[in-house]
Amino acid sequence: MTYIPNTQADREAMLAAMGVGTVEDLFQDIPPELRRPALSLPPALSEMELLAEMKALSQSNAPLDHYACFLGAGAYRHFIPSLVGQLISRGEYYSAYTPYQAEVSQGTLQTMFEFQSLVCALTGMDVANASHYDGATALAEAALMAVRITGRERIALLDTVHPEYRSTVETYAWGQGIAVDSINRLSAIDLSGYGCLLVQQPNFFGHLEEMEGLAEMARNAGALLVVCVDPISLGLLKPPGEYGADMVVGEGQPLGIPVSFGGPYLGLFACRQQYVRQMPGRIVGETVDGRGRRGYTLTLQAREQHIRRERATSNICTNQALAALAATIYLAALGKGGLRQVASLCYHKAHYAAACISQLPGYSLAFPSPFFKEFTIRCALPPAKLNRMLLGHGIIGGLDVSHLVEGGWLLCVTEMNSRQEIDRLVDALGDASR
Repeated sequence: MTYIPNTQADREAMLAAMGVGTVEDLFQDIPPELRRPALSLPPALSEMELLAEMKALSQSNAPLDHYACFLGAGAYRHFIPSLVGQLISRGEYYSAYTPYQAEVSQGTLQTMFEFQSLVCALTGMDVANASHYDGATALAEAALMAVRITGRERIALLDTVHPEYRSTVETYAWGQGIAVDSINRLSAIDLSGYGCLLVQQPNFFGHLEEMEGLAEMARNAGALLVVCVDPISLGLLKPPGEYGADMVVGEGQPLGIPVSFGGPYLGLFACRQQYVRQMPGRIVGETVDGRGRRGYTLTLQAREQHIRRERATSNICTNQALAALAATIYLAALGKGGLRQVASLCYHKAHYAAACISQLPGYSLAFPSPFFKEFTIRCALPPAKLNRMLLGHGIIGGLDVSHLVEGGWLLCVTEMNSRQEIDRLVDALGDASR
């Protein structure tokens, strides 16, 4: 069935069985100020009417491929080899879920093991888990893990971290009474008393942080360094494990996962060996059975649904297995050389676009530091107005960040953007400035 309708009699019978009079009685233990206000919903529809309305709404969407897209800010359009969709659509993968009976889930466990191995190779870390919900929750879980390890209930977070990631960290920390302080990179940073420093590389504005200095600063203060990465950038940039990161997280969406209106995505999570028993989620290991045959097992499961109960280190109760499989196939298909080529194309195309745009009157680069595939432009015209104008040219512009940077406009260029698309963007911006 598409959905299961409950009649009023059904609801009354269920409430009676639970010994309450109304649905509202079920939420009495939640303080009123924390309850969601009543939703103003339209009248109920039949299934036939609902399907017709959803179809009409869907026709308002235009395929992303109909536009030259320069929007990133956390969800990126990269080329996905056809074999990724072909393989993850196989029945044995498409329906796979959490391997509760590990001994009969060898195929699922092997794909998780391969995924972990690739994440470790990519980040330069010792151990990775079998994925989180997305990059933002992975960063929040890493911050809580650092607090457990150090015993310091303060989190330092650079103000160049993605605002939505920052909001997720603050939400997780608020529930446990942990303080989160936003740190300005240009000011003197004192990390004394902090459990960790959270950094994004490249940062939200697309530019590269000076990581060695930040790593030394954290180390001298006894704080852990948590780095949130764009995995594609690691085709060119030094792995975080080589400059002293203690934990590495990131959004795995660029690795063979479509933009898909914002999800489902994939949280990457890796750390150093000495912290493995504090790592949330699952870790799959390779072993041999009694006959010496290779096999896979759930080595560690620091989650509340299994034996740890109230001592669990995380509320992660599933994993993005299908998305993790897509990332595994993508990385295996490209290999080290292919990933480097994709990263190189992103880098050079982005710098070509930035150089052309910054030469136009009324446009300039907001930051002098080097960048990867995203960069922030200061615009004389309001970015929102530019975006509306560009849509008329078949171009999706960048993200309006003028509330964070005066006149700021965050643009993204990947290997999917041809030189012709970039030149169209530059010409349209030139017309607008005139």
